[in-house]
Amino acid sequence: MTPTPKPRLTMLKGLLPFLAPYRTRFVLAAIALVVAASATLAIPYAFKQMIDLGFGASGIQSRAHIDLYFLALFGVACVMAVATAARFYAVSWLGERVTADIRAAVYGHVLKQSPQFFETTRTGDVLSRLTADTTLIQTVVGTSISMGLRNLLLFIGGLTMMMVTSFKLSIIIIVMLVAVVLPIVFFGRRVRKLSRDSQDRVADASALAGEVLNAMPTVQAFTQEARESARFGASVNTAFDTAIRRIRARSLLTVIAILLVFGAIVFVLWLGAHAVIEGRMTGGDLSQFVLYSALVAGAIGGLSEVLGDVQRAAGATERLLELLAAESPIQSPDIPRTLPPPTGQGASLTLEDVTFHYPSRPLTMALDHVSIAIRPGETIAVVGPSGAGKTTLFQLLLRFYDPQQGRITLDGVDIRELALTELRNATGIVPQDSVTFSANALENIRYGKPGASDDEVIAAARLAAAHEFIEKLPGGYQSFLGERGVRLSGGQRQRIAIARAMLKNPPLLLLDEATSALDAESERLVQGALEAAMQGRTTLIIAHRLATVQRADRIIVMEEGRIVETGTHADLVAKGGLYAHLAALQFHAMA
Repeated sequence: MTPTPKPRLTMLKGLLPFLAPYRTRFVLAAIALVVAASATLAIPYAFKQMIDLGFGASGIQSRAHIDLYFLALFGVACVMAVATAARFYAVSWLGERVTADIRAAVYGHVLKQSPQFFETTRTGDVLSRLTADTTLIQTVVGTSISMGLRNLLLFIGGLTMMMVTSFKLSIIIIVMLVAVVLPIVFFGRRVRKLSRDSQDRVADASALAGEVLNAMPTVQAFTQEARESARFGASVNTAFDTAIRRIRARSLLTVIAILLVFGAIVFVLWLGAHAVIEGRMTGGDLSQFVLYSALVAGAIGGLSEVLGDVQRAAGATERLLELLAAESPIQSPDIPRTLPPPTGQGASLTLEDVTFHYPSRPLTMALDHVSIAIRPGETIAVVGPSGAGKTTLFQLLLRFYDPQQGRITLDGVDIRELALTELRNATGIVPQDSVTFSANALENIRYGKPGASDDEVIAAARLAAAHEFIEKLPGGYQSFLGERGVRLSGGQRQRIAIARAMLKNPPLLLLDEATSALDAESERLVQGALEAAMQGRTTLIIAHRLATVQRADRIIVMEEGRIVETGTHADLVAKGGLYAHLAALQFHAMA
């Protein structure tokens, strides 16, 4: 198995486009940061002055000096408090804002991907990147970067003041700190690798949970609750074990960093204490050096903590940039053509020698040299056994995929030369597996035409034979239909989908087994509605039921991606070919 590449800190450059719009706030946060760090660095110097001048004087002068320096110390504390609060607010706002922008950008980009993208990418993985990974970035932008810069300023400032106080002791401690950095870097790399692994395992668990939750009726029908619970538990434990390895490595990194750094500082302070005893330093100098050493040590410890967060954020950024870098092979042209004005008679549709295979199945032809010419207003039924290429045909008409050979024209315009929005606005579809959103009935139907009035929505529902059952719902058209329409029957969900397509009122209508989920009475109602909806538009119907097929102007029979027969119901039955065989099977089943 190919090892997972280590995320590089340079991956964080990918965040710059999201940070750039908020330069002003970054400047304000930086000013507050510098003021707070400067106030912190002033405190050890104030202590030195207080010890050498305040305690070294006598009587009234001593009291005056002490009062003055304690008052100055309180003033520095006030400045530090205000600047720290301002920095916290500014960077926290930036963290929340940038994270929201990233989530919106990634989600919007994913929505533009073709179905090919989702053949290889699990929905749960995308959701994990939108939640867990963006939360890591929020921590870095809203907290860690600010703390890292603060500690860096304290480290540089404290080290500078240490040099001013005692150059000799500072050189000794610098040499020792350089030796300390090597094990920190070594363990930092291990933390970085484990961080990426941990994020991947969490994504795996999320993907598994999403898949199972979307198939709960099947899971419960086959009494697989315990098995699925065990699978998820195993996945969660794998993520836990990986996270524990990361935490263990990070804890060890922290221990090594703190022990080595403070060990070096304690040794140098021991040397300083001897210098005071020998009269080569004052007590104030040593106190100042001690405080600046503590600041430097604390800054290094803080930087090691921040480095762990930054390593995790680098991995999260890499995963998010992978999504943002994904380019859909289906794109609108730079200069799209437009369709002719609608005539009210439907659209002409032509397929010329279309050959297509799915990207994930390159050796299996889904469509093999298919040519069809459909006149405006014509109703065409497409029949054939499962796997014949019927649904694939619809996916190409909507440009979810592009054929590897041949072309498709709508009203004489190659659909690849049209903007995707124009092509899909001119096409309505009722899929076999109808989709119902977590909203009320009114909004579910209005999804076909967002600007439609309530009256238009109700008129479409009447045409789809959905008005009566919607009116009987507790809240009528305002009734919440539940997630994925769980409060409706399969037939009711299908009629909602049909009403949605009718509201859109497109010149080209695609019906993919649109009446498959209906009982006999509902089918009779919807069939009449569909016949009315077919007036003045071109319609392609994937259907097995003869009641639907017999009304078509032409029937196209497909098998293994090829058109094997074309004609009317009577002609095809008389030929005694594949269609006649399928019709005989259905008549036998009905009998």
